[in-house]
Amino acid sequence: MKVIHYLNQFYGQAGGESMADMPLKVLDCPVGPGLAINQALNSFNSKIISTIICGDNYFSEHMKETSLQIKEILREKQPDLVIAGPAFNAGRYGIACGEILKAANELHIDAISAMNEENPGVQLYKTYGYIIPSAPTARGMKNAVTGIANLAEKIAKGQKIEGPDKEGYFPRGIRKNIFYEKTGAVRAIDMLLAKINGQPYQTELPTPVFSKVSPSPAIRDMKNAVIALVTSGGVVPTGNPDHLESLAATKYVSYSVEDFGGEDMSKCDVAHGGYDPTYAISHGNRVIPVDALLELKREQVIKDMYPKIYVTVGNGMPVDRATSFGDAIGQELKGKVDGVILTST
Repeated sequence: MKVIHYLNQFYGQAGGESMADMPLKVLDCPVGPGLAINQALNSFNSKIISTIICGDNYFSEHMKETSLQIKEILREKQPDLVIAGPAFNAGRYGIACGEILKAANELHIDAISAMNEENPGVQLYKTYGYIIPSAPTARGMKNAVTGIANLAEKIAKGQKIEGPDKEGYFPRGIRKNIFYEKTGAVRAIDMLLAKINGQPYQTELPTPVFSKVSPSPAIRDMKNAVIALVTSGGVVPTGNPDHLESLAATKYVSYSVEDFGGEDMSKCDVAHGGYDPTYAISHGNRVIPVDALLELKREQVIKDMYPKIYVTVGNGMPVDRATSFGDAIGQELKGKVDGVILTST
């Protein structure tokens, strides 16, 4: 079985964020995690024939044309399987891997990836291919490679791919007719009795659970409003004095405008490990708009800017942790401000 593998610039060993703008390129050999995947593929007479590498920023900024390029490569190479990633919890990488699955799906080629459940690529692209659950970071590389290889082996051998509960991939939203000995009415009663008796049961029609967040009412009197700034962009004072983590941050911190060198935000570093920090370091207002907010104060559009600026790193942060940070910051600001501007990257 012939396999084409997709990697971003980091796992493709082209470089870090400084190479995130690199255009697509093709190598006719396995690279990075592809070496381990290829070793597993060899055990059932399969191999990676080509590796496609592209920078995360380039892919996201040129998605349509890059996806078309990839489809042309797939048409030319005629692989039996496409593997993308693993992308873990890297959002841009997950979106790119998802586009790879979509391109392969449109050409009727099986495709596999591996992502953490909180990667946006899962919900956006799970219908196009098999996405294996992974850890949030590359620490889970071994398990991700094993999961990809196990599914690839079944595809290579022409074996039937069972449902997600048996094979371990994220549910794809595909419904198939299945014959049961018991009718739906009997199965429903069985589940009801199991629930009443505190016994385990599993619904046949799971429904997604969405967070319900009611929008805040509009600020009625902006001229008397105090506005706070909160960011997940990881902009910190020079030297990162509180050692804010670049990935999966365990805390949020707060600073005054003076800690950043004043209104021009001239004393900035970036703790965030998920984007090119060059422009934010040179002008911190690009992520934390202190200059714009103080200008609104001078123009008497608002009354004041809250003296504390709250900072964390959103890169690879679990949703429950982000929620707890939001709750804690909200409690600190309650009764002191009229509104909050949230910025990201």
